[in-house]
Amino acid sequence: MNVSTLKTAIAAIMLGFGSAGNAQTSVSIPSSLAVQSESASYADIADLVVISPLIVDANIKNLRKIPPAQAIGVPENLQRMLVEADIVALIRGQEGVNPKIRFLLDVPKDAKGKIPKLKKQRLFLMGSIVAGRPGEIRLSRPNALVQWSAANDILVRAITKEAVQIDAPARITGISSAFYSAGTVIGEGETQIFLKTDREQPLSLSVLSRPGEKKRWAVSTAEVIDESATAPAKFSLLWYRLACGLPPTLSAELVEAAGGEYVAQAQADYMFILDSLGPCGRKR
Repeated sequence: MNVSTLKTAIAAIMLGFGSAGNAQTSVSIPSSLAVQSESASYADIADLVVISPLIVDANIKNLRKIPPAQAIGVPENLQRMLVEADIVALIRGQEGVNPKIRFLLDVPKDAKGKIPKLKKQRLFLMGSIVAGRPGEIRLSRPNALVQWSAANDILVRAITKEAVQIDAPARITGISSAFYSAGTVIGEGETQIFLKTDREQPLSLSVLSRPGEKKRWAVSTAEVIDESATAPAKFSLLWYRLACGLPPTLSAELVEAAGGEYVAQAQADYMFILDSLGPCGRKR
């Protein structure tokens, strides 16, 4: 998928936002979900995809109010609902999913105590199957609902396709070390930065500077830095992991260097990487 297609998809993403009730299986969505949902970024969608073992495209069929006695702890401005939905498509889920599912949803009331019309809404639901109850799902987060559109369908599937790969980029947990090596001529040098991930996946960054040439950087996912490595494409899962997971600065204590000049150069190269990546873009 090219970048222009992804940008179009990102502009059309819609998410439901709100605060959940106390039950783990409940979520809250705004009353404007059906008309004016919030726009989300690539990162907003990726945040949900990478933590959701189950992703489905579903149509809301029926909703039933849960009596207050069975919804203890739910604020008065919310109505807990039991939502039933028909599966249109299974996008992710090793164990499959029932053709009909249900889940709890805390829906905000308007000034008159009424709730929005949610029946017939088509949504992406991201979560997991409740253990021992194959027809029930638990959403990954209170806002793990994405309104369906053709553009959103392309984006959700593209991110999922990357996320399910064995070598999918892991979550970055920090920087382990870095060093700067000066070249043989003035203005030439290379910075290498080694990252820590939650799955101990090798991940490193390099910045190469040469006189008369534009500074360039690359990311390597191999144990040995690959000389053919390049910077990640924007709006890819690797870009997301870096743009949203790298620390804002490179601590001087992490730079293996003989003098302060090398530390400063490594830190400047690190900031060059951050500037090249651009903002993470989360809107939540």
